[in-house]
Amino acid sequence: MSLKVVFIGAGNLASQLSKAIQNNGFKIIQVYSRSKKSATELAEILSVSYTTNIKEIDKNADIYFIALKDSVIKEVLAQIDFQNKLIVHCSGSLPLSVLTDYSDNCGVFYPLQTFTKSRFVDFSEIPVFIESEKKENEELLKSIAEKVSEKVENMGSEQRKILHVSAVFACNFVNYMYTVAADILKSNNISFDVIKPLILETARKVQEMEPVLAQTGPAVRFDENVINEHLKELENFGDYHELYKSISKRIFEHHKS
Repeated sequence: MSLKVVFIGAGNLASQLSKAIQNNGFKIIQVYSRSKKSATELAEILSVSYTTNIKEIDKNADIYFIALKDSVIKEVLAQIDFQNKLIVHCSGSLPLSVLTDYSDNCGVFYPLQTFTKSRFVDFSEIPVFIESEKKENEELLKSIAEKVSEKVENMGSEQRKILHVSAVFACNFVNYMYTVAADILKSNNISFDVIKPLILETARKVQEMEPVLAQTGPAVRFDENVINEHLKELENFGDYHELYKSISKRIFEHHKS
């Protein structure tokens, strides 16, 4: 399949997805980013050309992957004449309809994973959710997705938004809790490394049982003696005190019900 691809965006997601697509036989011909640093770094990895000038985006591509922040997508796309080529966004929260003003051929290609430029990810294990109004575009996106991933599903915009909300809880909010734990440990000269085995076992458990059944700790049984002692320790940690109190209450109420 000799499809020519342009990536509009060169951030974390674009960096990982473009490599996966190229490694599976698709021809990336250009990378666009407003940041010269990001554009040049990704273009060098892919051995393709790049541009930071939106007017110089290559018009010869078959597919344009839009991997930008949700807040700037409309602003950027309004400046490009796609000539009704297939344009595809990679957002979990935006509906397919945000693209319809810019081309008659639109789609969504949403990989459900947290991406960082510097970290390798095995794309074959990442679920990819696709959407398109036209059957031929849907089939094309499915064929691309099945080249890079073993887990491909069709999903509409409303369901995908719910999926994205859930992912924020399961990933972004959980990672913030790691930040909180690291701050508390650091303030007492304790290495974050000591709780890494705990983090790993917690993640392993939810691979094998429902999260509600994996829950442990003083909040489940509302052990007030332990909780109050913890709250005393957190009195000098500002928002963390209220965060602990609020989450403990929610865990107890959930398990009580």
